[in-house]
Amino acid sequence: MDKTLLTNLENPRFEPLAEMKIAGLSARYNMENIDGISDQWERFMPHIGNVPGQVGQVCYGVCRGYDENSFEYIASVEVFGDDDLPEEFVSVTIPDATYAVFSHRDHISEIGKTHYTIWNKWLPESGRELAFTPSFEKYDERFDPETGTGVVEIWVPLKS
Repeated sequence: MDKTLLTNLENPRFEPLAEMKIAGLSARYNMENIDGISDQWERFMPHIGNVPGQVGQVCYGVCRGYDENSFEYIASVEVFGDDDLPEEFVSVTIPDATYAVFSHRDHISEIGKTHYTIWNKWLPESGRELAFTPSFEKYDERFDPETGTGVVEIWVPLKS
């Protein structure tokens, strides 16, 4: 564990989530280099509010498809279905699960430290088991995409 990447975490809250469908732009990232995620969000931003079947204005950064060196990241919104989505979009159904929900309050450029601390310190020390379903970042009205400040929630799925 790289102690320079650790940050202080607030205690999480535990919350059930009903099944949810998301749709957006997908890209695969190496665990060591996630620099392209901000560009991915820049490409997705013009779609927000215009995605067929979009539910509300909350955005999600969904992480799934992990292997030893990489993962898939989807800049997305919740949708009713996947009809009429733009050709470059993927849709994913996130199954119902119980989540540990962490609040990231630092600048968005520091979110990697929060993720690192959750996965490498909190999860092993918590005695909880990870459910093998997507985790995600939730960007609601408390986050300002113009300044990169505000609250971002990180939802980590747990086995019941």
